[in-house]
Amino acid sequence: MTPQPRADRFPCPGCSADMQFDPATGGMKCPFCGKTQSLAAPPAAGRAAVIPSHPLDDFANQTSAPGLRPLAAAALEVSCGACGSVVTFQPPEVAGLCPFCGDALVAQPKAADPLLSPDAVLPAVITRDRAETSLRSWLRSRWFAPNALKRLARPGAVEGVYLPFWDFDADTTTHYCGRRGQTYYTHEPYPETDSEGHTVMQTRQVTNTNWRPASGVVSCRCEDVLVPASTSVPEFILKKLEPWKLESLRLYDPAYLAGFKAQRYQLDLPAGVEHATEAMRSRIAQAVCRDIGGDQQVIDSMETQYSNRQFRHLLLPVWIGAYRFRNRVYQVVVNASTGEVKGDRPYSLVKIVTPVLVVVFIFVVIPTIIGLLLLMSK
Repeated sequence: MTPQPRADRFPCPGCSADMQFDPATGGMKCPFCGKTQSLAAPPAAGRAAVIPSHPLDDFANQTSAPGLRPLAAAALEVSCGACGSVVTFQPPEVAGLCPFCGDALVAQPKAADPLLSPDAVLPAVITRDRAETSLRSWLRSRWFAPNALKRLARPGAVEGVYLPFWDFDADTTTHYCGRRGQTYYTHEPYPETDSEGHTVMQTRQVTNTNWRPASGVVSCRCEDVLVPASTSVPEFILKKLEPWKLESLRLYDPAYLAGFKAQRYQLDLPAGVEHATEAMRSRIAQAVCRDIGGDQQVIDSMETQYSNRQFRHLLLPVWIGAYRFRNRVYQVVVNASTGEVKGDRPYSLVKIVTPVLVVVFIFVVIPTIIGLLLLMSK
């Protein structure tokens, strides 16, 4: 195997050890001598002017495709035999445990395969210490959780990982047909039996809807439609971690990954387009309902044309802890740009049943025993 170049190693100017990205300062820091070094300041312009995007239609036609290359020149990657995730890291970082399932990464690391290069990275700003503190607070609030969950409270139980996302923009024009519902109220009589058993007539208000056909054309600009390209973290957890601070995106630089792991995208670009199109349809439907107006809306059909479709490959940061309980993997994830903590956990049957038994013993068993003793004493 041809040795990989070491261009993406970041030697410390003080002791020559490898520096790591430091979320606390946004620069590089040596884990041995503590020397720091700043990264190049990002341009002052807005995100749209800084982060490049790629024409999706040109890419589909293979007329303008972003380059294929590893995340970093010295990057290694290893596949997890338990969950199938592909984890990328840079030496001197080691494979260690899989951040997604907690199993040991025992396969031999190899030079990272080329992939569609990331266009931007959202640098982590939450340190490991802050993430672990937030995680412990989250754990304390998990009533009836099994003791196995407490292992995530140990120092070093979480790992910093950059997750892959596709980010899509598009202009849309939609021709729709539907119905506009206008609410109006009428009163109708109805019989009711009074307290003396007599039938009396009462009046009640009835809600009615007057439906009329509606049609039109709606134009929408759909921006920042994020599609997770990882299937190793449940989608419901990633949704709960939103919003991401996309205004803080930076042009991709391998330095941001030093000391962290990264995941190779599992959802390829064509599949990402399908997910994004479905998400855009939801946004378009909301715009169509606003255009229909009235009190209620029904959409019978929508025909949408997409233009100026653009995409970006993003890496977004998390701190993640994973463990197995009764042959199932549970994950707790910290958004490393906001500090938001979300996760899944099992319930301990023992911890649920024990308080119930205690209550039953105090309010049922003890009074019953006392009652029997009183009867026997008479």
